Amino acid sequence: MYLFIETWKPTQAWLHLTKEERTNYVTAVGEAIKQLTDAGVEIEGWGLNDDDTDKNNGFDYFAVWKFPNKELVKQFEAMVTAAGWYNYFEQLNCSGIITTPQQVLGHSINL
Repeated sequence: MYLFIETWKPTQAWLHLTKEERTNYVTAVGEAIKQLTDAGVEIEGWGLNDDDTDKNNGFDYFAVWKFPNKELVKQFEAMVTAAGWYNYFEQLNCSGIITTPQQVLGHSINL
């Protein structure tokens, strides 16, 4: 299983859209999300980034997804790009195989 974590905030292009244009775009995103969940992708959670988070990364939103395999992660990334998401949102991502704290910290020790 893979985790995919994304954080994002709107760009000026998003802010310049009308409410109706934003609604239409979000409706299309919702349809894409349904396709993903039908394919076995799980939404672990979405949220608003608390302003008082220590070491806040400056992004407004976050989502955590669980993917059954890397192929679906890559399909998701391609879908996001094709949908023009990065025209409307500045975003940072990270993803990888779900593992344990011991394995991650062990990797850090062995650098």
